[in-house]
Amino acid sequence: MGSSKNVYTSVKAYSKRGKLLAKTDFQTLAESRDLEELMTRIKNTVYGDAISNVQKPYTSQSIESGLRGHLAGAHYSIAKTAGNSDILDAYYMKFIISNLKQILKGKVLGKSQEEIETHINLRAEELIKQRDVIIKALVSKDLEETVASLNSVQFGDEISKAASLYNETKNLQVFDTYFDKILYQQLGRALKNTRDREVIKLVGMDVDFYNLLSVIRGKFWGLDDSQIEDLIVSQTPSVPKELLQRMMASATIRDAFAELSNTKYKNLIPDVENELDAVAQFERSFEMAIYNSSIRSFTKMFSFATIIGITKLTAFEVRNLAAIAYAVEQKIATDITMSKLIVNSFQND
Repeated sequence: MGSSKNVYTSVKAYSKRGKLLAKTDFQTLAESRDLEELMTRIKNTVYGDAISNVQKPYTSQSIESGLRGHLAGAHYSIAKTAGNSDILDAYYMKFIISNLKQILKGKVLGKSQEEIETHINLRAEELIKQRDVIIKALVSKDLEETVASLNSVQFGDEISKAASLYNETKNLQVFDTYFDKILYQQLGRALKNTRDREVIKLVGMDVDFYNLLSVIRGKFWGLDDSQIEDLIVSQTPSVPKELLQRMMASATIRDAFAELSNTKYKNLIPDVENELDAVAQFERSFEMAIYNSSIRSFTKMFSFATIIGITKLTAFEVRNLAAIAYAVEQKIATDITMSKLIVNSFQND
């Protein structure tokens, strides 16, 4: 695996995997009658410390913020222990990108600075001394000023394109896609510097997921080929550019999905007629496939893939907890909540 540092980090990854919450744990949390009861139950899990600073009155947003701050610290610790890794650095960027998405979408919706602040946690930025960049965007008076404030950062061009396409389509998901592009470009570049097949397979699925979903979403939004092309990340581990182009040229979204029938992703093709439902089903199926591949990364001891695997699994776990907090707050039925989580019953096998 290389250095003794990576061996040590891999051992820590195995230890963390053993502490992941099981499906039954999520079930117990989802059955909470209110947020007060949910907080009590979370305090009896490994996430007790993560939410210790969450103040009453509890909200799903404040609980999610506490969990995200904890996750940022955990990912930072893993990356530092493992040493220099472009791949882990790219995954860490997810925290910063998530905050920027919230800020730009908040500006579009005319939310106040205080309202936007409830949706973000700056722990990740604090750890890498990038807090000022986010604060500058946060205090900007509108979308135009926010975009201008981010012009000098390394991905300023993509942010400008996102704002421009939003003004054309008025679709907020444009920000999600363009900011995700920043992340997956970084991952794609990082992949070029490794020959580890397990790592390429594991990280490559994320890049494939982004590219395929971008093409499908672009068609759903009615974008032209050049606009969709601009969303694509050039590094495609197992989805050739020719396949993406055939999907773009397809007459319908169903035809675009049909192009995957001779690929390793053929089992993810949705079987529903409604286009919106098909996109949602494909997205969930692909995320489950990524989740399962992260579980399988632990089949080989002392592999760098296990370090990436635990990074991804803990992110899924926090996302599940945030979804449960929202569902409890909104009084959503437990069975509906459980059906939306990314989790398998064999998680702790």
